[in-house]
Amino acid sequence: MTEDKLIPKLNWFYNLELNQVDLYTAQSKAEKDDYISLAFKRIAYIEQQHIYNIGSLIKKLGYKPPPMADIITPIIGNILGKGLSLTGTASVLKANILIEQKAMKDYKELIHSLDRNNDKEIIQILQSNLIDEDLHAAWFANKLTEIKQ
Repeated sequence: MTEDKLIPKLNWFYNLELNQVDLYTAQSKAEKDDYISLAFKRIAYIEQQHIYNIGSLIKKLGYKPPPMADIITPIIGNILGKGLSLTGTASVLKANILIEQKAMKDYKELIHSLDRNNDKEIIQILQSNLIDEDLHAAWFANKLTEIKQ
């Protein structure tokens, strides 16, 4: 994949991960259940690592992460996180599953479009992020099943 096509895709993930950090942080602060709150906080921390991963890739390719992303995207994530939290834990978990599924779909599409011989490092980083997103979705789904019982 050429850099002119790769960089916008990496910028998309950079924005997505920024959004998720503030989304899950806001949910952590609003959640009354201590365990679920701590899980949201931990997941936000992991998403922060994804920002570093994607940002490092962008910089290594000679570009800069989108400058407005650090301002606008966190605000959106924070507002969305607070708003979703008002709907109750089950609704929050359902929304989070959808967000993680979208991230996983996009990660898979990008990974499959890359050259396995020339883009090994990029693929490995993206796959590591994908695994985390998959684990987050599974945790959310498991917790949703638990609270419904």
